[in-house]
Amino acid sequence: MFTLQKLSLALVGTAVFFMSANPAGAVSLTLGNSTSVMGEGQKTSTPGTKTVDFNSGTATDPNGFATYSGSNGVVKGSIPNQYAAPLGDDSYYLTVAPSGIQNIPGSGDETITFRNPIDYFGFYWGSIDAYNSVSVYSGSKLLATFNGTSVQGALANGDQTSTANNFYVNLLADTSKGETFDKVVFSTTGIAFETDNHSYRLASVPEPTAILGLLGFGVVSAGSFLKRKSKLV
Repeated sequence: MFTLQKLSLALVGTAVFFMSANPAGAVSLTLGNSTSVMGEGQKTSTPGTKTVDFNSGTATDPNGFATYSGSNGVVKGSIPNQYAAPLGDDSYYLTVAPSGIQNIPGSGDETITFRNPIDYFGFYWGSIDAYNSVSVYSGSKLLATFNGTSVQGALANGDQTSTANNFYVNLLADTSKGETFDKVVFSTTGIAFETDNHSYRLASVPEPTAILGLLGFGVVSAGSFLKRKSKLV
């Protein structure tokens, strides 16, 4: 027998799944919404963000939400055939080189894992190359991958001095579909991939009262359904 209790539990389960699921959708790459800071390159102007600027000389998030894993190639300045500082950036920054190259900082992918879901990640991308790539994940699910040619207007040829090849880029989750992400991976097949001023925004979560309201709606709807059905019998 399909009882009211069973139907109510089924609807409650559906409601919980709806609130916790991460619907599929696109992550977009945009430019701008940044300001130039003397000696530190471009920084985001997006409100509500937290920033990792590497000025400590390490790949460490002072806010405690992001964990960097990889070779953690935090450097300053430029060395030919190894790394080049982003335009206007005299501070420490992160460099990533192809895996397996000896005696070059940042050899291998750099993975940033977030303790809580985020809906925004931005970074200053220096001397953009077509072979640089950034991948966005939700758990183990790949949501999107962008390379240097994905940056609108970028030369993507490694030019270190052109304003048309050093941009602040933003990765945005489709919040209209409830999308978030929790991992970003930097990789490159050539020397090198230089970034600075990583910023992120923690995704908003539903208030407990909103979740309880949805569950209550499911239970009430179940009762109304069975009540109408009983009248027809």
